[in-house]
Amino acid sequence: MGGVRRYAIAGFALALLAAGCGGNGGEVSSTAPAAITVTSPAFAEGEPIPLVYSCRGHNISPPLAWSGVPAQASALALVVDDPDAPRGTFTHWVVVDFPPTTASLGEGEVPSGGIQVKNSAGDPRYMGPCPPSGTHHYRFTMYALSDRLGLAEGAGLDEAQRAIAEHATAQGTLTGTFAA
Repeated sequence: MGGVRRYAIAGFALALLAAGCGGNGGEVSSTAPAAITVTSPAFAEGEPIPLVYSCRGHNISPPLAWSGVPAQASALALVVDDPDAPRGTFTHWVVVDFPPTTASLGEGEVPSGGIQVKNSAGDPRYMGPCPPSGTHHYRFTMYALSDRLGLAEGAGLDEAQRAIAEHATAQGTLTGTFAA
């Protein structure tokens, strides 16, 4: 690995540590039924997430697919988080208000029509797994929403999490692991 790449990865890791690796925004607290099935051709439930989707790889989102979205859904939201972060749940990516007819997402893609809001590091983008130590679990949770949330690109994480919890009518989660 080249020196420049090594410094870039080290800088990214330090940014995550400076962000506290969690505790910024908590998580979506939804009681919506688990009616949505989320899968990935890149990893199975409970299995390791490939390096390419992490901070040590290309830091791009993995491909995902889902089914079971209720017909009455007005929009979808995707939340990727790490409940094992040292200071509480660290949210890696939030995309809201994409069409409920969307059934999959390609590698490195933002859902068409989706609005990215800030993650726990304050950036409206995907941040791949990058645990400081040990093995962490990464939840890819899809929410069916009763209404579009109407949030602006780069909206705050807390605001997005509250709005998702308020409007979620169904949900489903795919959990992968990644080790430091």
